[in-house]
Amino acid sequence: MALPSLRPLAIFVSGALLVVALAVSAAEMPAAATSSTAAYASSIDAAPGTSLRPARLARAATTFRGGPVTTSTGETVDVRVSDTLPLETSTPEGWAEFLTGLTHGPEVTLLTTYITTLDEVQDICGSRALGCYSRDQMVAPGDATVPDVSPEEVVRHEYGHHVAMHRLNSPWAAIDWGPKEWASAADVCARTYRKEAFPGDEGSNYARNPGEAWAEVYRLMDERRAGIVTATWPIIAPSFYPDEAALLAAERAVLQPWSTGKTTLFTRVFGKKTKKVWWVPLPTPLDGDLRISVTVPNGANPEVALVGADRRTVIRRAQWVGQRVKRLTGSICGQRSLFVRVTQSGALGRVRVSAATP
Repeated sequence: MALPSLRPLAIFVSGALLVVALAVSAAEMPAAATSSTAAYASSIDAAPGTSLRPARLARAATTFRGGPVTTSTGETVDVRVSDTLPLETSTPEGWAEFLTGLTHGPEVTLLTTYITTLDEVQDICGSRALGCYSRDQMVAPGDATVPDVSPEEVVRHEYGHHVAMHRLNSPWAAIDWGPKEWASAADVCARTYRKEAFPGDEGSNYARNPGEAWAEVYRLMDERRAGIVTATWPIIAPSFYPDEAALLAAERAVLQPWSTGKTTLFTRVFGKKTKKVWWVPLPTPLDGDLRISVTVPNGANPEVALVGADRRTVIRRAQWVGQRVKRLTGSICGQRSLFVRVTQSGALGRVRVSAATP
């Protein structure tokens, strides 16, 4: 079976990027991470860059043992282990138990995992790859990879991609941006707008690709749940290193994933003694699509505006879309609190505000 659009866990992307990453890491990264970064950088000698090789799994000479395994949790996962790996240390049953022991949802049963030697990983995934994932298929090493990097770390990273493949982050793709809960907590939208994050970039901006950052955050979150507190951070920009809020958001993204937005209705009757300005508070904890629709009485002509948390910055004004309806649409991108301001004009009566948020 082919692996289209493989997402590699890269050792590094290019020499220039590596120099920058190491220089920043020493100053900003947790001390425990720096030695592991050096291991990623120096342990494997390969041609510059990590190439994607979608057809390599189908053509690989590797033979596998295993298949669907029912684990102690009652879940069935498909694990194939290379015949090159020792029988006594790498079994489909052992890796199946490891996978169902990860923080996961029902997506775990959709995954086919190939556990191979590092040489076989790099034959399939690319010369600088430690593992790769695409569309419910994972390739990861079952033996020692580079110093201070365990096969379990690689599997956790790649499983993070699998989680993202089965999560939503409308209007963006979670595989590139990360699941909505974490991406919002990590401010991915605003960072992307400021050109500090590069969704989907598996090349020169690999270290600032939020899809890769998510996979590493997932790894740290799951390690913490397993009692592992080394917190190495060797391949992603330090600015994405998760705080407590980001780790909790990552856990929610796995166990209580976002599925759809919500619509909230607000109503006010404007009378002769009612204040002319109505402020509708709009909490916006998640980034994504925003739609405001305001229904007014016949003869009314209110100004309807989306306003920032400071109550001064007008972000957008609603426009007429019908005889009695004004509407505005847009995207929430880092704003965690907004207001809809309705300024009464013309006929009095009932005004209804419908706010659809992520």
